[in-house]
Amino acid sequence: MTTSHDIDFYFDFISPFGYFASLRIDALAARYERRVRWRPVLIGVTVMKIMGSRALIDIPLKGDYIVREAERHRRRHGLTLARGLRETPMNPLPAMRAFAWLGEAWPEHAAPFARACFDAYWRLGRDLSVPEEIALAARSAGLPETVLAALPAACTDGAPLRRQVDEAVSRGVFGSPYFLVDDEPFFGVTSMETLEAWLAAGGW
Repeated sequence: MTTSHDIDFYFDFISPFGYFASLRIDALAARYERRVRWRPVLIGVTVMKIMGSRALIDIPLKGDYIVREAERHRRRHGLTLARGLRETPMNPLPAMRAFAWLGEAWPEHAAPFARACFDAYWRLGRDLSVPEEIALAARSAGLPETVLAALPAACTDGAPLRRQVDEAVSRGVFGSPYFLVDDEPFFGVTSMETLEAWLAAGGW
């Protein structure tokens, strides 16, 4: 059950800033005794379909800035990316469907699976639109055999993901990463400093 005390962390696996946030959100929340709930959103739905915009990377002027901002963040935090920011992204649906299914059927395995997927896609450069790669990520996350056996079907079942993305949109979520805590929204990895200040102060 979600409460306003939780931090709801929304992301899309194809978002580099979602990846950056995934590396920090749990430690940030732990400092203030908050629980993180990892949740899916699809940039292809919120940005491209609902907002009617192109991916930020494809927008003139803004795209160049996004690449520079991502590179600056990567250098600051000493991260290694095997995938270029301007590379054509993978189809995120199979992995996101599996994650959404885990969130409903096996919630204790959802966040470890998401961390493994982010690591495989961004640090190792693997294509998680391929079922075999999703299975490898799941195994690296320590998912039990009973869950692994059900993953192939989960990768093709769009219903859990549709429900969860619809819920995200109903809450005003539009990008990755996006955080909701105390009924307050925070968007973007650079907002994490403001989010931490909010948690430290108890809001304002």
